Amino acid sequence: MSAGHTAVTTPVAGEPVITCETPQDECGVRDVLDRLGDKWSVYVVVELAAGVLRFKELQRAIPGDISQRMLTLTVRRLERDGLVKRTVHPTIPPQVEYELTDMGHSLTHLVKTLADWSIAHRPAIAAARETWDAAHPDSDVR
Repeated sequence: MSAGHTAVTTPVAGEPVITCETPQDECGVRDVLDRLGDKWSVYVVVELAAGVLRFKELQRAIPGDISQRMLTLTVRRLERDGLVKRTVHPTIPPQVEYELTDMGHSLTHLVKTLADWSIAHRPAIAAARETWDAAHPDSDVR
């Protein structure tokens, strides 16, 4: 097996489903999760999955109150990772459009799977939280 190889195995009790060559290798998972686990990246990917958007259209489409600075950082990071393509049209003022690359579009299937899982398990998660909170009333974990 080569260095950095990731193997998806048939689950066996007590064994991990994904394995890395070494614990230090991390299979590149941490780097990807750091990017996609931030507050705004998945929202940007979801909104761009529908098609090309200009900056202000993207900003208005994202739920919550994302600042111009944070959206700029988020799309630049996604562009750097090869998930988003930025096109500047030479107009006055310049018109900037964003769209997903092929790799970005391939991510949308995973995001949809995660969203479907979340919706399907939302009641069970809420019930587990209520049970845990009742058993630990003095905890500040929320």
